[in-house]
Amino acid sequence: MNQTVRTDHLHEPLIIPVEGMSCASCVKRVEKAAAKVPGVATSAVNFATESLTVEPSEGFSAATLAEAIRKAGYEPKADMFAFTLEKPLKEGDAERLNAALSHVAGVVSVTTSEGERHVSVEAFGRDAKRLVSAAIRSAGFVLEKPKPSTGHVHEGHETHNHHEEDAGVLKRDLAIAAVLTLPLFVLEMGGHIYAPFHHWLMGAVDIQWLYYGYFALATAVIFGPGFRFLKTGLPALLRGHPEMNALVAIGVLAAYSYSTVTTFAPQLLPEAARFVYFEAATVIVTLILLGRLLEARARGRTGAAIRRLLNLQAKTARVERGGQAIDIPTDEVEVGDVLIVRPGERIAVDGVVLDGSSNVDESMMSGEPLPVEKHAGSQVVGGTINGSGSFRFRAEKVGADTMLSQIIRLVEQAQGAKLPIQAVVDRVTGWFVPAVMGVALLTFLVWYVVGPEPVLPHALVAAVAVLIIACPCAMGLATPTSIMVGTGRAADLGVLFRKGDALQALRDVKTVVLDKTGTVTKGQPELTDVLTAQGFDETELLPLVAALEARSEHPVAEAIVTSVKARGLSIPAAESFAARVGYGIEGKVNGRTIAVGADRLMVELGLSVGAFADDAARLADEGKTPLYVALDGRLAAILAVADPLKETSRDAIRQLKAMGLTVAMVTGDNARTAKAIAAQVGIDEVVAEVLPHGKVEALERLRAAGPVAFVGDGINDAPALASADIGIAIGTGTDVAIESADVVLSSGALTGVADAIAVSHATMNNIRQNLFWAFGYNVALIPLAAGALYPAFGIQLSPMIGAGAMALSSVFVLTNALRLRSMKLGAV
Repeated sequence: MNQTVRTDHLHEPLIIPVEGMSCASCVKRVEKAAAKVPGVATSAVNFATESLTVEPSEGFSAATLAEAIRKAGYEPKADMFAFTLEKPLKEGDAERLNAALSHVAGVVSVTTSEGERHVSVEAFGRDAKRLVSAAIRSAGFVLEKPKPSTGHVHEGHETHNHHEEDAGVLKRDLAIAAVLTLPLFVLEMGGHIYAPFHHWLMGAVDIQWLYYGYFALATAVIFGPGFRFLKTGLPALLRGHPEMNALVAIGVLAAYSYSTVTTFAPQLLPEAARFVYFEAATVIVTLILLGRLLEARARGRTGAAIRRLLNLQAKTARVERGGQAIDIPTDEVEVGDVLIVRPGERIAVDGVVLDGSSNVDESMMSGEPLPVEKHAGSQVVGGTINGSGSFRFRAEKVGADTMLSQIIRLVEQAQGAKLPIQAVVDRVTGWFVPAVMGVALLTFLVWYVVGPEPVLPHALVAAVAVLIIACPCAMGLATPTSIMVGTGRAADLGVLFRKGDALQALRDVKTVVLDKTGTVTKGQPELTDVLTAQGFDETELLPLVAALEARSEHPVAEAIVTSVKARGLSIPAAESFAARVGYGIEGKVNGRTIAVGADRLMVELGLSVGAFADDAARLADEGKTPLYVALDGRLAAILAVADPLKETSRDAIRQLKAMGLTVAMVTGDNARTAKAIAAQVGIDEVVAEVLPHGKVEALERLRAAGPVAFVGDGINDAPALASADIGIAIGTGTDVAIESADVVLSSGALTGVADAIAVSHATMNNIRQNLFWAFGYNVALIPLAAGALYPAFGIQLSPMIGAGAMALSSVFVLTNALRLRSMKLGAV
């Protein structure tokens, strides 16, 4: 039974490979076709990756979407998955299975047979196999268990690169076309280049038989290697939606048809107009195939960043099931599975170590070259590489939920984004191909009326040259290729663009505003000073403070608790606890009322902090954060906590200032401490002692000088990250903060801010260069092809030269974009 599956339950956006797109005009048609499908909230095509990204909504059907794309003249490429059940399907099982799979977004079709154990599923999405297998199990079906294996897990994940496959086919077709075109080109053009050769040829071979040979060779080229242009171009023309292949098809067939008439029915043409252009038709096909080959190879290089990330994924995992260790595909690992990792193996999924120990290379996540020690209770991340030890761990995040998958998804989303600058290209490409056809027709008519004798061949050559030289492909590639390479380079640097338009907006930033804790500093404070008021004992007071701080998640709280434990003091349990954002904490411990926080908390409690004023000033000047302690309504002590600077902070701020940016720091810490830290790292402007909403107000004031980027990592930073023109989150921070951000620094290094801005400037400059070339090429060469220079200089551009220029124009755009892979950091 073969049944199309509808999907009503929504998941992540789907990325669908689409074959057959040859230019920017195709992009618009695929997007329009997808947008008309019920349940498609948004649709965007990335021409550089030849993929469509859709955001499903209620009532979405992957099968309906696939059919709509096919009707538009393109081919969506779904993956086929085969599953084997433990038991054959009984009556009614197929319907139950289809019902379960109908809740998996991306499923196009399901093939099952009653009495059989095999299930075939066609689906879109990188995580489709895991989602489908989970849905099959949730419906009560049992998949055949993998057989036990003691073999070594195969490391790495070889990714399929369809550009390499395309390049292989193009290389074969180009070779065939070149072999067939070469003798035709030599025989026809040799006589024009070297007159004695022409005289010899005319005397040695009857010209009619020569034309027959030309016809045979041209036919083999055009309907062999060149058939790809006819196969897609002519149907697109008949549908009323011509694209680049249509221009090539019309130009080639015009030259071929005219030459065929000259060869077999010359009486239909004036004697002065009996010329053949077989060599032009075949050279056009050969040169465009060469251009497509170079383009496919260059496109393959533009997607290198995604492939590098995909290659970090382990292909298989060793899992304990039924008392045995078995090797299974990584996408079949489930949450709660216990995995075994041996020396040198790549960790399959995210989880927590149960037993054993080792050192793990996490440089692909953090950028730090030194291995990180892992033992029971440690978190491990999929894609990282185990050292010389061995351990068992429990899977906590699998499939699309792993950190590596999330990074890949962020990079894909950024690479598929449409920047505001792309709107200009979209408006032009919508009418470009029809306009070129109109110009070609007008060119033919003008030269047919006023052209030199013989008018018909002259008009035909000019019209064909216009059709062939026009290149909407270069315009379509100008923006997405630069975005792909730029965001890929950024990912290599640990900079992830969550929102594509941030790549353009970041270029315009004038002020970078930094949070202090966890951004400029490590966010790992240490208790450095304890000063008690008269009548209070440190050993009695600290356990009470620690009892309250143990209920808080703030880094300062952890520092105090750790210090009290290190002193060997016993920490009681707090009876009540309340956190007051921007002020501190309050509660009861052993029946006593205690409060710990900033001076404003003490003032609100009606307590004077004057007794510790000099101490607080001294500690703040040393870059330490003073905290006041009140016990049973009396000021009891002042504590000092110091948060060491990140090693990269000074360099990062120096780089930002070298870019001409204003660097400010906004923090809830007291002004003296903030200014002391700012002085150490070279920050000129400080806004201190602000509550979370105060950070937003500070950003509004700073925005007067131009767009503002805010960098932070804590929950308290989420409002500021969201309200800034660009929110940049330190990737080691909380999930809430990252969700509020436009850019994520996965390595946690502050130098990533300068890297992100440098990438933005370089990418936008590269896009402008590509657009200038793509538009300038067409604006300059189409008039030349139409014969603009002929009246004054007698120069008429050959269609063959047009084919070469058109082929190289896209290669230029791709090659220029690839320069971003070696961009120098800090260069803007």
